[in-house]
This record gives sequence, C-alpha cells and structure tokens, in this order.
Amino acid sequence: MFHKAVSYLLSVLHYLFFGLCLLVFHPIQYACLKLGGYRAHKASVDWLNFFLTNSLLLMGITTRFTFSEKLPTNRSLIFVANHQSLYDIPAMIWRFRKHHPKFVAKKELGKGIPSVSFNLRHGGAALIDRKNPEQAISELNRFSNYLNKNQRSAVIFPEGTRSRDGIPKRFAIGGLKTILNGVPDALVVPVSISNSWKVFKYGSFPLSAFERITFHVHPPIEAKEYDFDSLFKTLESQVKSKIIVP
Repeated sequence: MFHKAVSYLLSVLHYLFFGLCLLVFHPIQYACLKLGGYRAHKASVDWLNFFLTNSLLLMGITTRFTFSEKLPTNRSLIFVANHQSLYDIPAMIWRFRKHHPKFVAKKELGKGIPSVSFNLRHGGAALIDRKNPEQAISELNRFSNYLNKNQRSAVIFPEGTRSRDGIPKRFAIGGLKTILNGVPDALVVPVSISNSWKVFKYGSFPLSAFERITFHVHPPIEAKEYDFDSLFKTLESQVKSKIIVP
C-alpha cells in the first residue's frame, strides 16, 4: 500500500514533466527542421528523448544499458528488440542516437501527439496502416530504401505489440524481412529489454515507482551471412535469452 501511495504522488510529478517536455519541444522541433534541416531537427529529438527518459528519475525509475561490444557508426544497424512499454522508445532513441534510429509505427501515431507525431512524420519513421497490407508493404519498402540510402538505422519490435507481463510473445517475420531485403548490408543487433513492463503494473496511473529497466545489447550479426530463416531464429533466441521474466 505504501509503494502504491508513493507511486500516485510521484506519477503526478512525472506526467507533468513528461507532458511539459512534449509541449516545449514541439515548436523547437519545428524551428530546428525549418532553419537547420535534418541535423538540427535530429539534435532536438535527441534532447527531447534525453529529458523524456530522465523524467523517469522523478519516479525513482532507472534505465541501464549493457553492451556486449562497441557498435559501428559508419553503417546501417537494425536493432531487433522485445517490447514491454512506451518507455522502451525514448531510452533507445537517446542511447542509440549516434546510429540515427528510426521506428516503424502505426499511422495513427502520426497525428495528435505533441512532439511525437511531428517527429514520426518528419524524422524518417515508417507509418503503416495495419489494416492495409498493400500500404504497409509499400511504406516498409520506402523506409528500407531511405535507411539504405542515408545509412540510417532502424528499431524493430517483432512481437508487434507490447508484452504486458514481461513474458515475450512470438516474433513475427514480415516487417523485418521486408526491411532486410532493402538494407542487405545491415548489421542486425538483438536487444533484450527487461522490467519495463513493471512500470505499468498498476496501469497508466499510477505508474510503479522505483523500478529498474535494463537493456542488454547483444553482439551485432552480419545479416548477409545468414539465410533469413536462420537469422530470424538466431535473433529470436538471443533476444529472449536475456529477458528477465517474472
């Protein structure tokens, strides 16, 4: 009961700061994009996600990354991770900022959310219509061509939806295969996320205070050295091997 009572109080502080960040950085993003182009816009997005990630400190929640080895910054990477909560995303954008990570998101997120929707529309993300397979495939092809041409990186959540209890779901093949076809020389990097789901164990309000979110970044894999089925099985196995399950 004490933990939940404290979580209520700290959640109010957190949400106020989180919402303020989204409102303040929306016009900052717009100005950076118009006046400084991609580089300036990206810098504003990086700092937005620095503040969003560290807003969790108001809840006593920490995020920690461990790397098996240093990742190159001179080629496209495809980060393949399990997905447990919305807080997975700001932390990965900030921590992987040198790699220019771009996300695949449902098209509904492309409007209505300060800062977030603007970045999805103008920052290089793929916005797909899950009810329209033709549009989704076309958008993923465009996205992979963009990654390949500009040496950007992607973050893929093959489960398709968040795990609400920390137990990983079955990985789906489609999106990853389409992207790899367009970026054949990419390195694929498995990432295991643990305890992010616990932040929402009471629901959206209150958030659960004093949790410890971890990201384990596995060694990168040369995609072109594997046939896709073997690569997919290896990725799923590695990602799930380091997830701390309840």
